[in-house]
Amino acid sequence: MEPMTPISCPTTPRWNQDRPFLTGRFHQETRASSRFDDSKRFTPESSSNSGVEQAIGCYDTPVQELIVIDDLLSAMVGIEGRYISIKRVHGKEESIAFQVDPSMDLALQASSTLELAKRIFPLCECFLLIDQFVESSSQFKNGLVNHAFAAALRALLLDYQAMVAQLEHQFRLGRLSLQGLWFYCQPMMGSMRALAAVIHQASAKHFVGSAVLNLLQSQAKAMAGDNSVRSLLEKMTECASNAYLSILERWVYEGIIDDPYGEFFIAENRSLKKESLSQDSTAKYWSQRYSLKETIPGFLANIAATILTTGKYLNVMRECGHNVQVPISERSKLTIFGSNHHYLECIKAAHEFASKELVSLIKDKYDLIGRLRSIKHYLLLDQGDFLVHFMDIARDELNKKVHEISVEKLQSLLDLALRTTAAAADPRHEDLTCCVDRASLLTTLGMHKDLDSNSIEDPVSITGLETFSLSYKGIRSMNSNGTAIRRSSLLCRSMLKFISSLLHYLTFEASRELSFSCVLEPNWHVMHDRLQSTKSVDEVIQHHDFFLDKCLRGCLLLLPDVLKKMEKLKSVCLQYAAATQWLISSSIDINSQSHSQKTMIRDATVTESIFNFEREFNSELQSLGPVLSKGSQAEPYLTHLSQWILGVSKE
Repeated sequence: MEPMTPISCPTTPRWNQDRPFLTGRFHQETRASSRFDDSKRFTPESSSNSGVEQAIGCYDTPVQELIVIDDLLSAMVGIEGRYISIKRVHGKEESIAFQVDPSMDLALQASSTLELAKRIFPLCECFLLIDQFVESSSQFKNGLVNHAFAAALRALLLDYQAMVAQLEHQFRLGRLSLQGLWFYCQPMMGSMRALAAVIHQASAKHFVGSAVLNLLQSQAKAMAGDNSVRSLLEKMTECASNAYLSILERWVYEGIIDDPYGEFFIAENRSLKKESLSQDSTAKYWSQRYSLKETIPGFLANIAATILTTGKYLNVMRECGHNVQVPISERSKLTIFGSNHHYLECIKAAHEFASKELVSLIKDKYDLIGRLRSIKHYLLLDQGDFLVHFMDIARDELNKKVHEISVEKLQSLLDLALRTTAAAADPRHEDLTCCVDRASLLTTLGMHKDLDSNSIEDPVSITGLETFSLSYKGIRSMNSNGTAIRRSSLLCRSMLKFISSLLHYLTFEASRELSFSCVLEPNWHVMHDRLQSTKSVDEVIQHHDFFLDKCLRGCLLLLPDVLKKMEKLKSVCLQYAAATQWLISSSIDINSQSHSQKTMIRDATVTESIFNFEREFNSELQSLGPVLSKGSQAEPYLTHLSQWILGVSKE
């Protein structure tokens, strides 16, 4: 996966630190020591002389209980009381602890008063933790999900503080005892503890975005036995997900990622540009410009791939100058909770719309079928008369060494062949170009290392016939080598039969002579029929890739052993054609000798040469049988190819 672009976030205003009492930050201030450290323990003498608060033990027992209630109400909103202090415990994980003045009357310590106070302390600690999280998560760098979660917690804390104010009012009226305070605190204890547990884990692991939503959702499922706590966590998840779903809405409805803090589960690699496709059709733009991240919200995991393709479809249309969006009338606000899963239906509807629009665009405006048919004419030799004409007029140039060939001259000859044959009727014939590689087909496919040491190709000896190929603007090129073999003897006819049988197998429809289907034509019709009913670009790509895979296999390009044998047989045929030309020229040069001597020399030379070529050709042809037989176990069509091609040696 490509690295994400760093997200730049605004800094928190300075006044958030300079004025902590304005934002609640004073709850986070770390105190060096407790007011009840032994070194500063209050005594009646010191307090009377200094004018500070007396130790709680100086009061009567009933008064001490009232003081504890008053301080507990303050502690419940994160404020230290006169005799209840807040102490931070430092370690691997910083924690907060509350403690009561140890001078409390022993009778109260032995009674339930101190025990009830300690039971309420966890609630006070949860409030401080939640309040601290609200402050810290409101900073820009923590992302929209944490902002929304903090806003929901802030609203919850307002209700909590209102409840504490009501309890304090009852206390001022003399209607609240310590047991009553504990009674009112119990219902919210479970909810506050559950939220504190979520916050503690999210803070410790620095969760943002999808991770926060997954944490809330998992905690809600874990609280299935407590309906009130589960409902609260689900509500928090819903609130926290609103900002996330706003990003999702723009993606599935407009194809735009509006993700200022990098929280969305779809990553955008802006270094990949659509212009790269014009230079390299196999560029990674389509597959890697947008990709899924590892962390995906649980409620979207099963439909993440659909969400990805929906936005990609809309985005690619916009990149091509067609600003297509889901109509406003068909958009619905995405929400994730409730008895129904309406958001899933909305996403599927948006995906169907985007798929239909993109397929319609490439079929109607860009004429997908027409372009594929044009490619079939040229690269799959559906109409090969232009190639025959081209090979005739470009023979001399293609017989040159690779470094001596003029590509510009070949292109002009190709244009001439296209304009003077049936290909001129194709409006896209000008998109066909030619190129000359620096290596042969075997080297390009990486099979040259498997060749015998005696047959390793010499780059200097390679000619244009072995490296010439056709290409189509914007479309993957396919190699197509042609040869011209004279029909001069029985061996020549056998070689022509082999070449024509192989070519017929690869390109044309089955004729009466053939009992097996060919490769390109049937697969072309299968792809053509499937494209008529396709509903998405991904299906178009899938059908096209399937067509290419079937053709590559059927054309033996994915079977190195078979391909090497075919290349060897083709090489023998080419050598024989070259030798025939040499024999003709050498027989003409023998002028000084008598007629009988010339005849004898010529006949001996021709006979020996034909015998050598025939022996080599038949040997290679027979060795092809076991290779085809072995490959037919995995590729059944090789059985028919073997029956037809090997029949050449029996004629």
